Amino acid sequence: MNKLDMMSKEAMSRVEDMINSSKLNEWLSKREDMDKKLNTVLLILAVIGAVAAVAGIAYAVYRYLTPDYLDDFEDDFDDDFDDDFFEEEETPEPAAE
Repeated sequence: MNKLDMMSKEAMSRVEDMINSSKLNEWLSKREDMDKKLNTVLLILAVIGAVAAVAGIAYAVYRYLTPDYLDDFEDDFDDDFDDDFFEEEETPEPAAE
């Protein structure tokens, strides 16, 4: 091999190294941008989840502490309803022979 061939191969390998490093830098910068976007999305979802959890807990406490007046009304209504429509039935007397 001659000296010029060695220098051209060496120069080509350096150029390839530079190209590879620039591609790597581009990929890393794209990766950092994606990570920033992903962190933003995760932060938004975490805030929405926290708000939903607090709302769910508040609703559960409200339902637990609020008396249920409807149950009292239904109990009174059922008692009156039964008395009005169900009368005692008369049993037929057996026929005299």
